[in-house]
Amino acid sequence: MAIAVLFGLWGAVSPAPGQQPNSQQPPPPKSDPQPGSSKGEKDKKEGDQPGATVGKSKLEKETGTVNDRIFEVLPNYGTVENANALPPLTTGQKFRIATASVFDWGAYPFNGALSAIAQARNDPKEWGQGWDAYGKRFGASFADNSIGTYMTVAVFPTLFREDPRYYQLGRGGFRRRAYHAVNRLFVTRTDSGHERFNYSESIGNAVAAAISNIYHVPSDRTASRNATTFAFLIIYDGLSNGLKEFWPDIRRKVFHKNTP
Repeated sequence: MAIAVLFGLWGAVSPAPGQQPNSQQPPPPKSDPQPGSSKGEKDKKEGDQPGATVGKSKLEKETGTVNDRIFEVLPNYGTVENANALPPLTTGQKFRIATASVFDWGAYPFNGALSAIAQARNDPKEWGQGWDAYGKRFGASFADNSIGTYMTVAVFPTLFREDPRYYQLGRGGFRRRAYHAVNRLFVTRTDSGHERFNYSESIGNAVAAAISNIYHVPSDRTASRNATTFAFLIIYDGLSNGLKEFWPDIRRKVFHKNTP
């Protein structure tokens, strides 16, 4: 009896002779995409969009800036081309822009040239001459500019919630654009998009000048030398703004490059 039941169940589940099982046909194999085709199409689509970021570094993409080296040498971090408003920078991004500017390879020959000028003037006299004296002058120059950069780009913009990026005007006559470059020393954007007095520029450079008393010789720790250092940092930032404002024009007319 049990054997008959088993044969009955087998007949119910087994297909009849010549009948194929009812199974789902497998989908046709997908053709493999051409190597690099999807990436190339993606880059092409991004390149066709305004403000394309193809070829930019991670820092530039995150901050909306472009490090288009001035005269192919001088670092140009924190510069914004063809944009009126961008999302606010985080504290980390402000410090990353400052760090990139301070330790960029172009900063070393710049500080080296300033140190050579001080060496030729024998300033300060206490350090004398020779390679050891040149090393001290290079260290002081590098510290002056580095501390000033960190104070005006990272530390005080974070405390005062200010935007340290330079927004190019990019249009109008020479006087208007030159005024814009100088005006940015005294007027800046806040993280919320408003404009107000540039506390980071003034207070930051004043603090940097005060800190420099730690590593300068005792005879240089005077109010006069501090004022000179403060003025130099302000003038340097003003010249830097001017170069950032007019570099796209120089790049286009002299070097015949329309884009960074």
